[in-house]
Amino acid sequence: MKRIAVLNVVGLTKGLIAKNLPRIRKIAENLETTSFTPAFPAVTTTAQATYLTGTSPSDHGIVGNGWYEREDAEVRFWKQSNHLIRGEKLWEALRREKGDFRCAKMFWWYNMYSSADWSVTPRPIYPADGRKVFDVYAHPPGLRDKLVGELGEFPFPSFWGPRAGLPSSQWIADSARWVEEWEQPDLNLVYLPHLDYGLQRWGPDAPEMGAEFEAIDRLVDELISFFVKRGVEVVLLSEYGISKVRKPVHLNRVFRDKGWLQIKNELGLEL
Repeated sequence: MKRIAVLNVVGLTKGLIAKNLPRIRKIAENLETTSFTPAFPAVTTTAQATYLTGTSPSDHGIVGNGWYEREDAEVRFWKQSNHLIRGEKLWEALRREKGDFRCAKMFWWYNMYSSADWSVTPRPIYPADGRKVFDVYAHPPGLRDKLVGELGEFPFPSFWGPRAGLPSSQWIADSARWVEEWEQPDLNLVYLPHLDYGLQRWGPDAPEMGAEFEAIDRLVDELISFFVKRGVEVVLLSEYGISKVRKPVHLNRVFRDKGWLQIKNELGLEL
């Protein structure tokens, strides 16, 4: 069985490859490419759960990046337990066929308490004094210290929020290299979010995207070359594409006009 690395380049489309990503385009010229209807809703956790189970959201249960919990009367986003995904995962099915099959899950979502052999995911520490300390969760537990010792602390602010940028994807790529060099997993699932940041900020046609395209094109090219030299077959995929917006629909404004929202003032803001 060939060893495989799956590079999830969020926001990647055939159109972007043809127009804006020359290194990836050159690699793709002699390879098989295909398109398919994305999962609905086309968001990260739903798409990833669909890929990894081969089932629809109605079966695997991941209907969005967050959902309303009726028992708690709360909307909760970006949960992290792998137990939330119903059904057999890809690596579990392959492990049934090949008992010693090993999988690394590098920053794909729902990565805590997973049955994958190696897992790394962003996870702050919340001490009793109320602080929030940026960190990552890793399995086995010693993996975190090894990666941080080799690569430095994970650049958490560049993963989420206004400072989101290339350093987080670079760290993830480097961690995937480390796992390949030291553990040689049969399946290496690698999440590279950088392209998505610029596409959501500015859209695919904005002049600011030139540097973003160059950065992810170079990063992916280097990572593919690394795996290929080690005899690892590479699958390049995306969760969804982002197109230029022509007419935004402001749902909360519509709901408010119809009287479907209850508003309260807190700290000078409406909630």
